[in-house]
Amino acid sequence: MSAALPTIAALAADLAAGRTTSVALTEQALARIDAHRNGGGAAFLEVDAAGALAAARAADQARAAGLVASPLAGLPISIKDLFDVQGQVTRAGSKALAGAPASADAPVVARLRAAGAVLIGRTNMSEFAFSGLGLNPHYGTPRTPFDEARIAGGSTSGGAVSVALDMAVAALGTDTGGSIRIPSAFCGLTGFKPTASRVPLAGAVPLSTSLDSAGPLARSVACCAAFDAIVSGETLDSRPAPLAGLRLLVTRDFVCDGLDAEVAQAFDATLATLSRLGARIIPFDFPELKRLPQINAGGGLTAAEAWHWHKQLLAERGNDYDQRVAMRIRRGEQLGAADYIELLAERRAMQARAAGLLREADAWLMPTVAVRPPRLDALESDEAFFATNGLVLRNPSVLNFLDGCAVSLPLPAAGQGIGLSVGGLNGSDARVLQVAGAIEAALR
Repeated sequence: MSAALPTIAALAADLAAGRTTSVALTEQALARIDAHRNGGGAAFLEVDAAGALAAARAADQARAAGLVASPLAGLPISIKDLFDVQGQVTRAGSKALAGAPASADAPVVARLRAAGAVLIGRTNMSEFAFSGLGLNPHYGTPRTPFDEARIAGGSTSGGAVSVALDMAVAALGTDTGGSIRIPSAFCGLTGFKPTASRVPLAGAVPLSTSLDSAGPLARSVACCAAFDAIVSGETLDSRPAPLAGLRLLVTRDFVCDGLDAEVAQAFDATLATLSRLGARIIPFDFPELKRLPQINAGGGLTAAEAWHWHKQLLAERGNDYDQRVAMRIRRGEQLGAADYIELLAERRAMQARAAGLLREADAWLMPTVAVRPPRLDALESDEAFFATNGLVLRNPSVLNFLDGCAVSLPLPAAGQGIGLSVGGLNGSDARVLQVAGAIEAALR
């Protein structure tokens, strides 16, 4: 892995001081993309070199005239192949979607463009975002930069690799059950899943309208906050909180079952460090979480809502799907109206229970993912694939089910791809960012 790009703030300062230009940054990113693709890398499905360079020249000209739209102005950003970008085909990582190019940007893409970001290309992903592993039989599987034998995680697999290998300063991703946070953990990045309602999802291929959210994969909490301010249209007070006295809640129920030894060791070492520096690590019980596998045994809200969107396309182009994805979507056909209503009721009950348990917490800590990045060759059988996928999705999907928000921070276990989840309930985005910033500073 090459030397990491500076943060958004550092690059913005360099641009302001004339130490670099947007064209230079974009040319460097494009050269890295070419080298990656020539080496067999699978991070990008489409690269808009001409459009990116035109946007970079426009950003430089605007800056020279004293016009700087945002901290992202002139910086190369990658877009998950789930969002409409005017003039480009949205494939959602699939061969089944091959329609006409989008006639308009998705609102979130339009906000990035208006902020002066340089949209450099569309990134690879799990087909239709329906896997936490990032495997794609159509376009190749991105690998974690730590180890080419191991997966980058999904579903925003290419977005994570684009940032980790300095092909973009930040990436726009989505998160239905961990699809921002899993690849962020596996690739040593910081990822932010905001409260779902804060960022518009029009113009994006849906997976689960109840659980989908959109947000950034980047290099720091401050980078995520700067990105979030643009795509949400809301600038939060994300300044790091003082670490001393923070109430950081930890449950061992469910989310700490079956951890890889390295993950358990890194998590416990982090808790010890934070306690030593003055944070209050407060154990709590949340046994109701153990019911989540039973609640979602039929495929859950994701399968029900995915089936609603996909049923006609599956009938027409089912042979073009990744069959592992098609299998999971078809589970939704068996869920009736009463099943769906019961799922919603179970979700409301779990949210109410969480609200009571976490009412005085500054954040809820857990390992982002229970395991290190799996080896690709260990996922060849369906049995291994589905078992590993379930384990990888288990922890991050808890926050989606609760309609919460979370930051995944990379833990200082070099080369291991282990993340720390700093989570909170619906609407606690600002506090989660503040606490994540404090923990990030403490772990440096």
